[in-house]
Amino acid sequence: RLLDPSLATPSRLRELLLKIRTPQELLLSKETFAILIDLLRPQEAKVLATILGQADTHDYYQSLKEVRITSGSRKEKILFDFFELPIVQQENYTKLPATDVASGDYSLFPHQRRAIYEVRRLLQIEPKRVLLHMPTGAGKTRTAMNIISEHLRAHEPTIVVWLAYSEELCEQAISEFQKAWQYLGNREVTVHRYWGGYELNPEQLHDGFVVAGLAKTYSTLKKSLKFINTLGSRSSLVIIDEAHQAVAPTYKLVLDALVIPFPQTALLGLTATPGRTWSDISEDEKLADFFAHRKVTLQIPGYSNPIDFLVSEGYLARIHARSLLYQSGLALTPEDLKQIKEGFEVPEKVLRELAQDEQRNLRIIQEVETLVKSHRRIIVFAATVEHACLLAAVLQARGHIAAAVTGSTPAAERERIISAYRTCDPEPKILCNYGVLTTGFDAPCTSAVVIARPTMSLVLYSQMVGRAIRGVRVGGNAEAEVVTVVDTSLPGFRTLAEAFTNWEDVWSSTNDSKL
Repeated sequence: RLLDPSLATPSRLRELLLKIRTPQELLLSKETFAILIDLLRPQEAKVLATILGQADTHDYYQSLKEVRITSGSRKEKILFDFFELPIVQQENYTKLPATDVASGDYSLFPHQRRAIYEVRRLLQIEPKRVLLHMPTGAGKTRTAMNIISEHLRAHEPTIVVWLAYSEELCEQAISEFQKAWQYLGNREVTVHRYWGGYELNPEQLHDGFVVAGLAKTYSTLKKSLKFINTLGSRSSLVIIDEAHQAVAPTYKLVLDALVIPFPQTALLGLTATPGRTWSDISEDEKLADFFAHRKVTLQIPGYSNPIDFLVSEGYLARIHARSLLYQSGLALTPEDLKQIKEGFEVPEKVLRELAQDEQRNLRIIQEVETLVKSHRRIIVFAATVEHACLLAAVLQARGHIAAAVTGSTPAAERERIISAYRTCDPEPKILCNYGVLTTGFDAPCTSAVVIARPTMSLVLYSQMVGRAIRGVRVGGNAEAEVVTVVDTSLPGFRTLAEAFTNWEDVWSSTNDSKL
C-alpha cells in the first residue's frame, strides 16, 4: 500500500491469492475452506450441505465446516463439481528402475572434492596450515563445511573454531554449519556464538563448533590470556574466513595465540583473493609466509585460468563488464596523490566529494534504470553511507523498489531489507549499500552490480564483482553485468580473471598445490 495503493485493492489481492494457491488447495485446506463456506449465499450453503449429506441441521454453514474432505474421495468430487473445478489427476505409478542414483543432500562438485583432499593432506603436515583459494561463487564455504564435518567425525570430542570479522559472516557460518551437519554429522554437537552481545565460557567447551567475531576475540585476548589459552587448548582446527586479513596485526595476534602454543591445532584460511593489496608485494609476502606458502587452488586441464572453467561449466555467470567513464573535475592535492600512492586507497574526503557530484549521481541513476529493464536484482556499491541512502531515495522516488543498507542500519531493519531482496520474485529490486555487502552476502538472483565506489584495492573490487557472478549450477544466472564507474582522474580497475591470478608469483613455491 505504501509503494502503490492500487496494489492493495480487493480485486488485486484476489488475483495474488490465486497465483499463490490453486482453487483446489484452498478448498482442501481446513482454514481457507471455512472462510469460503462463510462467503456462500444461504441457498448455496443449503444446496451444498444437502448434496454432501449434511442437511439435517438448521445451521448449514457450521454443518459444512464440520465435513471432512479427503483427497480422492467421493465428497471431494462432489465439492469440486459444485465449484466447477476439475480434479487434478495424480501421476500414474511407474515401475522403479533396476538401478538408481543416490545423491547427497550436501554434495560437492569434483573440483571441490579435489580441493578437500589436498587441504586434508596438507593439514596433516607441519606446520599444519594452508590457504584454500577459490573464486567467489565456487563454493568456498560449502567446501569448508565438508572439511569441518569430516574433521569433527574423525576427532571426537573436539572443538573447531571459525573466526570472521563481521556479524553477518559469523551468522552465515552458523547457518551453513547447521545445514551441513544435518546431513554429514554423526552425533549431536554444540554450536556456540561469540560476537556482539554473546558470551562464551571456554572452560565449558567440550565438543562442537565455535563461531567467533575477530573484534570480540581480540578484545577478550587483551583482557584475559587465560580465555584464549583455554580456547586454543581445546581446539584442533581453526578456520579464518576472508583470510587475506589474517596478517593484519590484531587478527594475526588472535591466530598466533590460538595456534602456535598448540602443535595439535591446524589452521585453514579461506579466501577468493589471496593477497592484501593491489601492488604492495611485501604485504602479500607476509600473507604467503603466514600460511607457509601452502595454497590450494584450482587448476583445470585445458584452462589457463580456473574462472574460465567455472564459467564454461556454469558454476559462475558469464560476465559482461563495461565502464561508465566520468570526468569529475576533482582537484587532487599533493597529499591526496601521496595517500593514494602509499596507502593504495582513495581518501575519504575524495569519496565524499564524488558522492555529492550531482551529474555523476544522475549518470549512476540512469545506468541503474537501464539495468532494471533486464535484471531482477541489482546491487549498487556507493562511495559513502550518505551516497547509498541518497541513491536509494532517488530510485524510490522514481518508482523503483530500492533500499539502502549500511553499517549504521539497525540490525533488525538490515535483516528485513536483505531478506526481502533475497527472494527471487520477478519484480526488480535494487540494494544500495556501503561497506556491508562485499563479503559473506549470498543472493544468487543478483545478476548486476554497479560499482560506484572507486578503490585501489583489488581485493575489495573482486569482492564487489563477486556478488553477481553465481552461475546456474549453483542457483545463479547464466549472464551477469558489471558496470564500473571509472572516474578518469582516479585509478581504474582490472578484470576478475586477472584478480584471481594477481598474487600467484608471491605464493610460488614447491608447497603450492594446484588441483
